[in-house]
Amino acid sequence: MSSNAPTAAGPCREQAAAHGVGFLESPIGGSPADAAEARLRLFVGGDATLLERHRPLLSAVADRITHVGGPGTGYTAKLLVNLLWFGQAVATAEALLLGRRAGIDLGVLTDVLAAGPASSAFVRRDLPALLAGDYLPAYGLDRIHDQLAAITALAEQCGTPHAVADTVRRLHQEALERYGPVDGELLAVALLEERAGTLLRHPGAAAG
Repeated sequence: MSSNAPTAAGPCREQAAAHGVGFLESPIGGSPADAAEARLRLFVGGDATLLERHRPLLSAVADRITHVGGPGTGYTAKLLVNLLWFGQAVATAEALLLGRRAGIDLGVLTDVLAAGPASSAFVRRDLPALLAGDYLPAYGLDRIHDQLAAITALAEQCGTPHAVADTVRRLHQEALERYGPVDGELLAVALLEERAGTLLRHPGAAAG
């Protein structure tokens, strides 16, 4: 149920099959609070019939269970979701840093982004945490980099363009080198703030 490279579960899947045991991958989307309230999202790869048999069990922790395809697809889907979220985080931070340096009020700019075609779940739901000085210390920066490295490696293997994905991975690698394997989903943004010499904060927010 962790976020992994699509090949990571291969040995377990093969060993289970050799003993006649079914196998599902179901990486998780959501927070500890979501888990406590059975509001996680699961991206399930494997046999659809097997999923339906075990859906009641998975529903103990999740209210959104999506069958995305065969073996490997669950992990791939979760990694793609993560790639886009972390990509949105650093892209939004770059836009805010530039806009602020160019003289636009941070509050005005965030309202413009949230109300326009550039809006995203990150802007609407997660940006307020950053502007309050919260780098979301719920997940390790080393694990984040591992996942981004896994999805760029998959793109390389599949022969698809991945220049943007590799930039997102590289920024998180540089953040990992700067801060170490500490918790913080937005530490790549902290790195951009440090390089700009500017903190993205609403007035009165903590310094970080």
